[in-house]
Amino acid sequence: MESIINPKKETWSVLLQRPTQSVEDIESTVTQIFKDVEQHGDVAISKYTSIFDGVILKNNLVTKTEVQEASKNISQELKEAINIAKQNIEVFHNAQKTARVEVETSKGVQCWQEKRPIEKIGLYIPGGTAPLFSTVLMLAIPAQIAGCKEIILCTPPNTEGKVASEILYTAQLCGVTKIIKVGGIQAISALTFGTITIPKVYKIFGPGNQFVTVAKQLATKYGVAIDMPAGPSELLVVADDSANATYVASDLLSQAEHGIDSQVILVSTSKELITNVQQEIDMQIQVLPRKDIAEKAIANSKLIYVENDVTALELINEYGPEHFIICTENSTFYVNGIINAGSVFIGNYTPESAGDYASGTNHTLPTNGFCKAYSGVNLDSFQKSITFQKISKEGLINIGSTIELMAEAEGFQAHKNAVTIRLNDLK
Repeated sequence: MESIINPKKETWSVLLQRPTQSVEDIESTVTQIFKDVEQHGDVAISKYTSIFDGVILKNNLVTKTEVQEASKNISQELKEAINIAKQNIEVFHNAQKTARVEVETSKGVQCWQEKRPIEKIGLYIPGGTAPLFSTVLMLAIPAQIAGCKEIILCTPPNTEGKVASEILYTAQLCGVTKIIKVGGIQAISALTFGTITIPKVYKIFGPGNQFVTVAKQLATKYGVAIDMPAGPSELLVVADDSANATYVASDLLSQAEHGIDSQVILVSTSKELITNVQQEIDMQIQVLPRKDIAEKAIANSKLIYVENDVTALELINEYGPEHFIICTENSTFYVNGIINAGSVFIGNYTPESAGDYASGTNHTLPTNGFCKAYSGVNLDSFQKSITFQKISKEGLINIGSTIELMAEAEGFQAHKNAVTIRLNDLK
């Protein structure tokens, strides 16, 4: 990891750049596949599954038999772990339900707001180097709580045409209505346009590589909503002399092993801690099964020393980390001051892994600084707010002249007339 001492503020934007390709480098490929899928549907899907996943499928829909077989392949211990995580995620997301908001804005003018589920949603679950069945929990559980009618899950098959048993087991446990063996750009485009076998959805959720992220952004041009632009994973830890270097190193490596384009950063007011963390990383990384991946991510990562907490917090808010761990004596300062972060983990005994799996919070979070404007996935992500109003005769008399004057000032005579005609009848 590169060590930087007291970087000048004017260098922060360059220093904090993510190791990702620009949209321009990827967009032409994504656009080409989108056009192909829009025009040729399942034929194009089959072609790209063959090219990118190395398998030709007779049927890309997962059958009940496959789901039943998957359940047999999961150990009882893992099933119990998944159920504990499921319960915690359900508790946290059930607590996010909100009651109808109702108010009388003027005498006789009643306004209220109610939540309604998004009827058709698509979940994208990456396959790649790891079967992210935990993401199935994070997306399908709030979708089910929200009351979404169709929950379509897309995930890439392996070279044998199969989907990881863990993903299939978790999907059926969480009420997914259809599981489809398709990944990458072609999955996002299929959910955008719909094919004979893959339903068109109203909103697409889920993380993915840079190509999937750009594909989701392109989907919005065709009227399909997305949860957020969620790309390669990232973590920033702020730590001082009160932190445990072994713990900090393990947290940094936990995100580095996600993928070669992941990024981890340590910001510290202690040069000694930075040295100790670097040594720990060098030791811990040697025994990781995903060492090669972690090493490439670590090469993109940084150890940054700053002189005080105020500078550290300003730099962190400028970066806007997906995951933010606070291991400092003055943790309250950072908790109160953080503005831009996807999810925050406080104290030496709150590893980021807890949020990834079982504490109850959602791990589908904005990356690449998008937390400056986006929230992580939550119950509201699967719902829409609809406003209602009901106006009595008295209410229209009370606000009628206001409406007339404003409509006339904007040059909308028909708007004014809609009120005037009624008011004349009431006189």
